Amino acid sequence: MPVKLHVDNISLNFGGIRALQNVEFKVNEGELFSVIGPNGAGKTSLINSINGFYSPQQGEIIFEGNSISNMPPYERAKLGISRTFQNIALYTNATVLDNLMAARHIKMKSNMFTGAMFWGQAKREEIEHRRFVEDIIDFLEMEHIRKSIVGTLSYGLRKRVELGRALALEPTLLLLDEPMAGMNVEEKEDMARFILDIHELQNTTIMLIEHDIGLVMDISHRIVVIDFGVKIGEGTPDEISKNEAVINAYLGQEGH
Repeated sequence: MPVKLHVDNISLNFGGIRALQNVEFKVNEGELFSVIGPNGAGKTSLINSINGFYSPQQGEIIFEGNSISNMPPYERAKLGISRTFQNIALYTNATVLDNLMAARHIKMKSNMFTGAMFWGQAKREEIEHRRFVEDIIDFLEMEHIRKSIVGTLSYGLRKRVELGRALALEPTLLLLDEPMAGMNVEEKEDMARFILDIHELQNTTIMLIEHDIGLVMDISHRIVVIDFGVKIGEGTPDEISKNEAVINAYLGQEGH
């Protein structure tokens, strides 16, 4: 199976604080891969390094066989790397539809002049992108809120909108940073179903950070465990559940 993402021995420091230390793993094409660890373990720093928000002082981020370590985030997005955020980052005064359309700007080819005049290619592009976004709205069952202002929506629905915005970039690698944090049981079940559908129906490689260990064990192909910025375990859910270092550092705290 081809390697989609190779996190190659990266270390990330903020002054005297070591956020990540010599972290290495590979995510295979078509895999649902999870990263777990206690609060403050460095999981979000890892995602921020993969999508270009942070620049590790050591190591490389390799995507589809090519180093992307020096690429800015928007270039990585063009390559097919998309993400959601632990803390929701949406345009709260805009509609759901407008939030998803805003994510399509990377895909637009018309220039400023044709766009302003709304002629020819620009108009065709607008129609094409609108159709794509409407398909996402249908897929995530958001028809009833498509014209709602995002700031008026419940927390769970905002999380769903953010997932839709990430999908609007047509990712081949989707990074999900605690997509179910703060949700009730019903909202979590819906989100888990959407994640599985994205993986299975769209054949998207997914890297998931999530605190719900039961869910991670149920849906992941492989798991990496990070503690204090260091990888302490990697393997299948069954292997991770029996890993003594992981049990001592993390799973024991969760009652497993």
